[in-house]
Parts: sequence; C-alpha cells; structure tokens
Amino acid sequence: MSVQIEKRRYECSALPKGWKREEVLRKTGLTSGKVDVYYYSPSGKKFRSKPQLTRYLGDSVDLSSFDFRTGKVNPMLARKNKKPRGTLFDYSRGMRNDASLVPPIRQTASIFKQPVTVIKTQPTSKVKTDMKHGSQDKPKQLFWEKRLQGLQALDAQTSVLRNVDLPAALKAVGPNVEDQTVLQSVATALHVFPGPITGQTEARQYLEKNPGVFLNPTQPLVVSVQIQNEDIAMQEERVDHARHQLQKALRELEP
Repeated sequence: MSVQIEKRRYECSALPKGWKREEVLRKTGLTSGKVDVYYYSPSGKKFRSKPQLTRYLGDSVDLSSFDFRTGKVNPMLARKNKKPRGTLFDYSRGMRNDASLVPPIRQTASIFKQPVTVIKTQPTSKVKTDMKHGSQDKPKQLFWEKRLQGLQALDAQTSVLRNVDLPAALKAVGPNVEDQTVLQSVATALHVFPGPITGQTEARQYLEKNPGVFLNPTQPLVVSVQIQNEDIAMQEERVDHARHQLQKALRELEP
C-alpha cells in the first residue's frame, strides 16, 4: 500500500535567520492525517527532534521555551523547565544505606501511610550481628562415613574385592569406627579439604570422652599422624612394585 504525503516548508521565525520548518502530512494509509515536523538548518541539515536541535545549537540559542511541534515560543515550557533558585542539599548523600533508617509504616485500616517513631531501648545484640555478618559455612555432620559401613566394591569375576590394610600409624577415633570407615574418612579429607591432613590434634582421652565437642569435622577419624621418611620410602617401593606388575600384565595382553 503506497502512502501519499504532502509537504510544506517555510521560514521559522522562532529560530535564527535561515532556519526552515517543514510539515509532512500523510494523506493515505493507516497513519493518514498524521503530521511529521522537521527543521532544516541554513546549510540544509535535517533535524527530527528537539534534543537533536538543542545539541546542534548549544548555548547560542535558548530553546527552553521553544515548542518543537508548533514552531513557536511557549512561555509555559520555560516555567516547567525552570530550576528553583539556590542549592538544595541532598540529605541522602553520605548516609549509609540501612533499612533501619527508614521509618516503618503503621499497619492500620487507614488508606494513608502514617510514619511512626521508633525508640530503641536496648543496644543491638552483638550475637545477632555476628550471626548476620559472620561466617555462613554450613555445619558438617560428624561420623557421616559410618553410613557407608558394610558397603564394598564388587568384581564380576572375583566377587568382593579384598579390603585395604591400613598402616599401623592410622588409629581410628570414635565409637565403633572400623578400618573401612577410617579409609573412607581419609580419602574424603584428601579429596575435599584443601589444607594439610593431620588427623585429630586433640588428646585421645578427650576425643573418646566427648567426640561431639573435641572432634574436628574437617579432619579424618584418626589420631594425629606423623609421616616419617621411612614411611615415604616404603610407599614409593609399593608404588614401583605396582607399576611393574601392571607393566607385566600389559605385556602379556599384547598380541
């Protein structure tokens, strides 16, 4: 559908000499009867809005009272855009953003919001402040590894896999803690906890008397362990032996 338009351009007396105002009337289509207003500078540059015109003219022409649609001066626009004299102080500047500084609203049947005055008779509780702004770490459950007791890995050919023998230095801590529970506890600590694994540093008599108080949930369920050079050398020999056995088995599988 074609849209027929009718243009009319003439001098604009509200702007400096040489400025022209153009009215474009749409005669057909869905927007029939709509008038688009444009302004042209003496050099022929086209302006479609008042902000564009203001940026182009800058401070050379005061457009505060200029009506873009009619092309005339409207004193009401100057009053509307006029700023109040003096400097208003922004009381919200420099104040901390705290919900306690906002006066609460009285919850009544009245349709008007009525602020009330809050008087604090007691100082802020330090305990509540520490709980709000302190560490938000979730509590860790003690002896959660005991839920895995009795569960063992299976092999399709040899049925239940042989249990791992723990070194003599790893002594369990806690009620009814078995060797497999200790192994699961150590493996979890090595995998999850980023710091050094030392075991429980408290004395064993305190741990057995009240483990819920003295037990460190981030350490495995073993007493404090001191790794000696002999232990490291023995473990290296075991790793080398396992690698040789694996290499031998791979050679036997080669065609």
